[in-house]
Amino acid sequence: MLKRLLLALASASVLLAASAHAADNPGTSLVLLTENFPPYNMAKNGKNFAQDENINGIAVDIVREMFKRADITYSLTLRFPWERIYKLALEKPGYGVFVTARLPDREKLFKWVGPIGPDDWILLAKADSKITLDSLEQARKYKIGAYKGDAIAETLIKQGLKPIVVLRDQDNAKKLVNGQIDLWATGDPAGRYLARQDGVTGLKTVLRFNSAELYLALNKNVPDEIVARLQAALDQLRKEGVVDDIMARYL
Repeated sequence: MLKRLLLALASASVLLAASAHAADNPGTSLVLLTENFPPYNMAKNGKNFAQDENINGIAVDIVREMFKRADITYSLTLRFPWERIYKLALEKPGYGVFVTARLPDREKLFKWVGPIGPDDWILLAKADSKITLDSLEQARKYKIGAYKGDAIAETLIKQGLKPIVVLRDQDNAKKLVNGQIDLWATGDPAGRYLARQDGVTGLKTVLRFNSAELYLALNKNVPDEIVARLQAALDQLRKEGVVDDIMARYL
């Protein structure tokens, strides 16, 4: 009997605490997840875990301003690997992940806010490479490096290519220079930025095979009203030139 009473009191305390928290925080608070994907999102210390003010980048700065204008609270965590945080945003109410490509097979999985920025898909080769390509089909005979779980890698696999995937996209820069792969399937400007960070320059684009836009993907249980407020805030930022100003700071 005493055990049941204690459990009832504990449950009541949790409910009262939740109610008090909701009263103090009338806006919906979202849990935002991101990854190291320079120059869009990155940990200031370069590691694979960071929170809140220890994260920066083009998308991070845009998202911060967007949430500020929409008057929505949030927490921000950078984690690794991408597959894990993507799954969390897919399954957990109140979660979101950025930046990610808005693809047809993902359309109904999330609610979307964006676009935040461009992400052209390219194949990079070493500066002295003799490889020339007119289509993705012609790349089939080469060893292609890609980033595990990324939309680019998934697209290559669906088209019958067999990319050699790694857990960090920047590892492909040195693999390319060392001859472990012939081509690097990556995003532009992200790939070049990552390569420069690892001291790799002079890579050349041998094929530009897609143009994608990057978004904030929100769990489907996030209220439509919240999504609309965030989209309106982003649209206003773009109209005022704030998005272009943020991009110019990094590129």
